[in-house]
Amino acid sequence: MRAILVTGKGGVGKTTVTAAIARAISASGKRVLAGEVAAVGDSVSPLGLALGVSNAGLSPVPVAEGLDMVLLDSASGHRAFLGDVLPLRMLADAAMSSEAIRRFLSTAPAFPEMGTLYRMLELMRLRGKGQAYAYDTLVIDLPATGHALALAQIPGALLEILPGGPIVDAVKEGLVTLHDPEKTGAIVVTLPEALPVSESLELLDGIVKHGIAARGIVLNRVPTNPFTAAELDAVAAHFESAPSLLGSRHTGRIVRANEARARLVGHGAPLLELPELPFDDHDPASHPSLLAPHFSPRSST
Repeated sequence: MRAILVTGKGGVGKTTVTAAIARAISASGKRVLAGEVAAVGDSVSPLGLALGVSNAGLSPVPVAEGLDMVLLDSASGHRAFLGDVLPLRMLADAAMSSEAIRRFLSTAPAFPEMGTLYRMLELMRLRGKGQAYAYDTLVIDLPATGHALALAQIPGALLEILPGGPIVDAVKEGLVTLHDPEKTGAIVVTLPEALPVSESLELLDGIVKHGIAARGIVLNRVPTNPFTAAELDAVAAHFESAPSLLGSRHTGRIVRANEARARLVGHGAPLLELPELPFDDHDPASHPSLLAPHFSPRSST
């Protein structure tokens, strides 16, 4: 795929998964650009922290061999769009220097998302040496559940509003890219709990409804289950009469994780489970990072 859109409810590990996917693809020999959709005024880049980048900006910066990172903002997309449709680049710069035009583009329905989409397309079209694409794959960390749906909805919404012209041409190009399952796919990250799973299933339905392929679900922080099915039933039944016993909370999490897994498997998208890793708050080095190229799991008491 040329673009992988990583989405999910806040706090589920979406950014960590984005960084891990980007590193994994680059380790296979591909040129990868990890992107984070940035909001106006953001001073800290979570994806930059996950990748160990302190100077993340609106232009790609190197992270490692075969891996760069960039912040995607709607204003950059608007500037690129105006630069493509206006006869002179200076006219685009003049337009973007107008506070009224900037305010319109950042607040008018669907236009902020259109700017983000156009910036994504611009980065996908970048050419490197020998006229090959500068990046084989873009892995994009979307900021929240609703943003993925907004990004999926904008092409159709704008085509209903606008009769024709360069904006429509750009939207149609974005629509072709978003709807091609060989080029674009979404990965939804969630936790093994009822509410995050419910939101993820709604998100998956919305993504598919608007023509974007759901290429996978990541069930993150799955608790360790040392029991057989019969043992788990027996232990869970015992805790119903003795809920204060040590281990009751973890057993409840195992039961809920099994229920979450069953709901997600029923959706049909490929499911990947990531285990909850042992972590000592007083010893950060005890956490085997998923982002490291190689690591050896540590024991935990």
